[in-house]
This record gives sequence, structure tokens and C-alpha cells, in this order.
Amino acid sequence: MDPFDFPTEVSDAAVRARAVGALREAGVLLPSFAQLSEPSTIPEAVLARLAALDPDAADPANLFRVHWHNDAARTGRVETPGYIEVPRSLTGVAARVVVALGERFPMIGAHKVLAAYACLVPRIVAGRFDPSTQRAVWPSTGNYCRGGVAISRILGCRGVAVLPEGMSAERFEWLDQWVADPADVIRTPGSESNVKEIYDKCAELERDPANVIVNQFSEFGNYLAHYLCTGRALERIFEDLRASDPDLRLAAFVAGSGSAGTLGAGDHLKEALGARIAVVEPVECPTLLYNGYGAHNIQGIGDKHIPLIHNIMNGDLVVGVSDESTDALDLLFNSGEGQAYLMARKGWSAALVDDLASLGLSGIANLLGAIKTARRLELDERDVVITVATDSARLYQSERDKWRAARYPDGFDEVDAAEIFGAHLASSDGDHLLETTHRDRRRIFNLGYFTWVEQQGVTLADFDRRKDQRFWQGLRGLLPVWDEMIERFNHETGLAGRAGRAA
Repeated sequence: MDPFDFPTEVSDAAVRARAVGALREAGVLLPSFAQLSEPSTIPEAVLARLAALDPDAADPANLFRVHWHNDAARTGRVETPGYIEVPRSLTGVAARVVVALGERFPMIGAHKVLAAYACLVPRIVAGRFDPSTQRAVWPSTGNYCRGGVAISRILGCRGVAVLPEGMSAERFEWLDQWVADPADVIRTPGSESNVKEIYDKCAELERDPANVIVNQFSEFGNYLAHYLCTGRALERIFEDLRASDPDLRLAAFVAGSGSAGTLGAGDHLKEALGARIAVVEPVECPTLLYNGYGAHNIQGIGDKHIPLIHNIMNGDLVVGVSDESTDALDLLFNSGEGQAYLMARKGWSAALVDDLASLGLSGIANLLGAIKTARRLELDERDVVITVATDSARLYQSERDKWRAARYPDGFDEVDAAEIFGAHLASSDGDHLLETTHRDRRRIFNLGYFTWVEQQGVTLADFDRRKDQRFWQGLRGLLPVWDEMIERFNHETGLAGRAGRAA
């Protein structure tokens, strides 16, 4: 599908009618984007059903948990999304650094399930995807394809995960349990940076009309869901902090490059609160910083190209973080030896050490990016820097074991832990950081031409209109249109009045 051909009306009534029948049979009531942004508006009957439901079950009601307001157990709802405030004893900066927790999302323990829902559902309600005959293909480096497979299973269609073979074993273990057929997990060559290989496989799959490619890098539903849902969730976190300190200001929002969906939240935070937007990428693959390339292990963050949905011209900083740091700190935060050192020698509380398990590799990268941003901008105690942890350390035990065996074959001890702390936290510096000028942003913007115009067939006119902020502002008008289409679709399935009763 042309990424600029936005679904705003019914394209094929027959396809839509079959989708209505399929979701009626599966007992699927679709939440609106407004409900996922403000879960307090979810019907009481749905909330009552959720109270006794496993958040990891492939149950239609769990679609109403695809938001930031789940509690720590992921069974209840909270007004303020879950977050941790990282103390100065860790960051070494005066600014208050806050991390929102993606692990509280249902089914996959990562916020990418929100993007997957946002990319597929507008197609369904517009009659552009037939769950009874078509397969949703989810190109990804791990979490998005897991979210897509979960959404596909709930909606009663086949989901196909396309991801590099070098991603963490835990991702593949999860996929093996959720896909309908082992053949629906397609491993492409390489690792995190090998997105071109994913695109090539998708081009091959797309020759079969039964396969529909749902590409997070070019689906503007990904951007819009994060602009609305993640943006407002992070604003709620900031207001929670400011309730006890009215002089606080939101200085910056920091997020990894990845598909650029999460960066859509930065557009909301800039408009609402004046926050600057900092983009994190690996120094081993410094595409934005240096037009560079390479391989790295910060899974979910950088991929040798510029996503179509990245609003480059609205960014303020680019921050490079090394996977040497993220791998090392992952071991420090999640090994018995590292935790003992942090509590006994650095005086960290057991609660803080427990909190750090909520940060996966990209979450650690975002934390380091937030620290570097605070240092570069010389922020003080009145400033807040907000970032996100897409997933948690639970997805990376296999990566942790490999790194530990390679770097510490004779054992890991307190001295090694101290060296990691000194090298990757206490000595974090301002290298590989760019405060972007207009010319810098134009340079980065232009890099996307080679992927999207030359390789993927986007017209030059469509590519170029993304320079103008009025394009991005105009996209937001799609959200109420999609919500109205969702409401009509739910009415036709007959499930709206029964509030998501399972089949």
C-alpha cells in the first residue's frame, strides 16, 4: 500500500464485510485511539472483564490494555503511567531523569504492541485487509513483529514475523509460542542493522497478494499512535512530577531512532511543553551523526536508514551511544555480582537495583542518551528529561550470557563491576552528540531519499512534503476519522453493546 494513501473511507465493502464477520466470530471489540490515550473512558464492562484476565493471554479484551496506564501487575489501571526517576547517584547530572516503562504493555511486555495495533486496525475498518484470507507480514528487529503476531492472533488472522536471525533468543522463543505455523517466523541475514535484508524479503513475500506488508518504518499510524497515546502519557508523568514542584520544566524528550514511531511523542511534548527532541543512535552505526553504517547490538534502535515516518525537521539533538556501554551496563544491572557492588559500594537501594531490571538494551541506551543530553544542555535541578524503556531486561538474558562469556571467561567480580561503572556511567561524556542546525536536519532528511524514493518507490513529491511541519500537523486529523470508522465497525459486529464479550 502507498504509505500516503491514508485509509479514510471504505475502500472495498466486500472485504470490510468479511472482516466484520471474522471479528464478530472472534469476539473482538476494537478500542479507539481515544480510549487507548485516555483509558478512563474504556467501558466499565470491559474493565470488569479485564480484572480477572491474564495480561499475556491471546484474548480480545487485552486489546484494551494496549496503553501506558497499566499498573505494575498489568491487571489494573493507574492514572499516572508507570515510570522510574533515576537518582543523581546514577546519572551524575542535576536534571531529573525519568524513564517510562514499556514492560507494562500486555502480551509482549513492550510498547511496540501499540504501534502494531495502530498500523493494522485502520486497514481493517477501511476494508483494506481481510483477516479471513490475508496474512499480515510484520518487518521488524524484534518487538514490533511480536506485537504484530499478538494482534494478528487476537484478530483471527495469520501474522508473519520477519526479523534478523541475530536478534535475542528470547524473541524467537516468544514467537515460537504465538505463531500459527513455524514457517510464519522468517529469519533474515544479519542482526539489528540489517533492515535492507528485511525489506528484500518483504518485497519477495509481497508478490503473493495474500501477504500484506505492515511496515512500521513507513506506516504513519505508528507515528500517530505515539503522538497521541505516548505523548499524552509522558505529559501525564511530567504533570505528576510538577504537582509537587511547580517550577519544573520539561527540557527534553529522548528516544532511540528505531522505526521513529516513539519519536512522534516528542512532537506532542514540544508543542505542549516546549521540550527539545533528542534522537539516540548507536555510535557503531552512526547514520544520523555521520552518514555512517555498521553493526551493533542495541536491539531496537538504529538501522542504517531514515524511517519515512521520522519527522527529522523537528528534531534538536542527535546522541550517539555505544553498544559496548549498553551491554556492559546490562550485565552490571542484572548480575548478582553487579547488583552487590552497586548496593554495597555505591550505596544504591535494593529498590533502585530492582527498578533497573525494567530497562532493556534500548532502554539503557535511552538512559545514557538522556544523561548526555542533560550534560550538553547544562540542565539543572529544575529541568526534567523524559525517556522510555521499550522493553525490559527479561528479553536479553541470552545476550547477557554471551557478552559475559566473551568478556569475562574467567569470571565476573566486584572489580569488573567497578570498572564498568567507572567507564560507562561515571565517565559518560559529550562525544558523538550533535545539536542540529537547519542544515544538519536537511542533511539527515536527504539521506532518506535513497531508501524511500530510489528503493521503495515513494514519489519525490510525497517524500519532500514531509519537510513541512504542516504535513505532520495535518496527519493528526486522521485520528478522529479512524475512531469514527472503528466505532461504526464495532456497531456492525454487534459487540459494541456487549463491550468486548469473548466468543
